[in-house]
Amino acid sequence: MVILDAPVASDPLLGWLADAQHPVLDNAFSRELARTHRLNLVPPAEAARRVDGGERVYTNSENALAWLLDNTANSNLKDAIRLFKDKAAMREKLAPLSPELFFATFTRAQLEAVDVDDLPLPVVLKPSVGFCSMGVYVIEQRADWADAVADIARREADWHARYPESVVGGDVYLVEGYLGGTEYALDMYYDEQGRAHLLNVLRHDFAGAEDTSDRLYYTNSAIVDAMAERFRDWLDAVNEVVGARSFPVHVEVRVDGDAIAPIEFNPLRFAGLGGTDVAYYGVGLRTYAAYLADEVVDLEALYAKHPGQTYSMSLLNPAPTADLARPFDYDALAARFSHVLAFARFDPNVTGSYGFLFLRTDDSTKAELDFLLHSDLLEFQL
Repeated sequence: MVILDAPVASDPLLGWLADAQHPVLDNAFSRELARTHRLNLVPPAEAARRVDGGERVYTNSENALAWLLDNTANSNLKDAIRLFKDKAAMREKLAPLSPELFFATFTRAQLEAVDVDDLPLPVVLKPSVGFCSMGVYVIEQRADWADAVADIARREADWHARYPESVVGGDVYLVEGYLGGTEYALDMYYDEQGRAHLLNVLRHDFAGAEDTSDRLYYTNSAIVDAMAERFRDWLDAVNEVVGARSFPVHVEVRVDGDAIAPIEFNPLRFAGLGGTDVAYYGVGLRTYAAYLADEVVDLEALYAKHPGQTYSMSLLNPAPTADLARPFDYDALAARFSHVLAFARFDPNVTGSYGFLFLRTDDSTKAELDFLLHSDLLEFQL
């Protein structure tokens, strides 16, 4: 069962759903998509019966979680959704795996009164229930805390207007110790026995210490070879505590030496806004199809067929000073790169970004990724 919801369903996902005729919940969003795609829409009552009967579920958007929580009786599924979505609860659950990592929780009302001198700076401040780097701040010095709280006050109304409470909660915030090293994003699922299956291993790079954006994720055979087995082992250890079954998750972690620290677990989906399609555009892997069919994917062998090639996805966040009422020159941006695999264009007033850009680079063109990472994109406003 697939549940589609706003704001974006990617073209590869919709194409596969039309070809495979995999069941899709009949809701307002999918009905609109069915005007141009031959979707196999299933009435809500039947969809709920399928979910309660144990059929695998995949969503393109965390907006779909509210329907599952409100309309199904599958307690195992619903308990897993709530646990994975709650960063504070997951920190508590996984504390034995990273006992050295500081964390604490505060209500939204308590943020102004926090004594920063009591925190082991640097720390990261984020909503306990959040999405796509919204409300995430790196606190390196005392003044950063006041700046972050002021920014939350300015922006929280917009976050809640764009996404439901099940996606972006606003009452509880998590503070955790900042771990150096490298950040990764993983698309994976747990099978019926609870074993971890990896479908994407993406390195997440940043323009600097203050950057918390989703501007650049990339993967290649070297990354997969170096990290996939280690991440499978860690994800298996996570599930010894959590106990999820037949469950897809988008996981973000930081790796520093021997330490792997969780950042967040996003339930019942892979990389959001169609980001998971980097695997399809790069090496032909439809991650959602592999999960729904319980397909065992040899990720290392798959990427070994594409030596020297790097596949990246970039969520094009506007600069803080960008005027979203002005048109954006997508063609001029695309012309800066040698091998554009796909360019999904979004309404920035709906998604908060201009779109998703998928690229292929190699040693001769890797400087293109550096440009993409550091550009504020203001030169492409018309």
